[in-house]
Amino acid sequence: MKKGIWWTQAGLAVVLTLFLIGVSVVGTLAFRPLYYGDIEELQIEEESGYSEEEIRQNYDALIDYNMAWEDETLVLPTIPMSENGRTHFAEVKDIFDVFKYLAVICGILGSLGIWYMQRKKEYLYLKMTAVVACGLPLVLGFFAAVCWQQLFTWFHKLVFDNEYWVFDYRKDPVILILPDTFFLHCALLIFGGVLLGAALCQIAYLLLQWRSKRRIA
Repeated sequence: MKKGIWWTQAGLAVVLTLFLIGVSVVGTLAFRPLYYGDIEELQIEEESGYSEEEIRQNYDALIDYNMAWEDETLVLPTIPMSENGRTHFAEVKDIFDVFKYLAVICGILGSLGIWYMQRKKEYLYLKMTAVVACGLPLVLGFFAAVCWQQLFTWFHKLVFDNEYWVFDYRKDPVILILPDTFFLHCALLIFGGVLLGAALCQIAYLLLQWRSKRRIA
């Protein structure tokens, strides 16, 4: 294999891995049944004092806000919010916007790259993607399972340059309907999505390799 082609495949593997991460994050954000199931599982009604109907209404408003492409002001139907809380959710939306753009841009670049490699009959990028995409979820998944609270705190300190993510439930009672364990479930679903994508890439690589060998034989 030529060195130039190898580096092109390595670059494509990075692009596809970023695509899998972006899609997994946005897909998890959009997958509302995960939270709906946690309302009962985590006893959010009892812990928050809000009815299930109110919890769903306010959560849906939060997800609609984060899924929207345009900038708008977050207003929850029945839960009050401080300016610091609103600022924090605006920063969270900016992060989700990055993942949305990442999924779209890497999806386009990845499609072009796959088309090019298909013409060259080169498939190593699929195996590379599987390896790279498996590594990050497995490492982070291990730490999430062992020390989720520390990882959760470290992530917020790394990403945010303020302390607005430390909610006072008296000023921002929305935190009562967003327990830490729910975010752990979100993280595990994201890791699962990336691993699924990695597995599909490995299966595609093996099938294409098998088909290539049959043509030669």
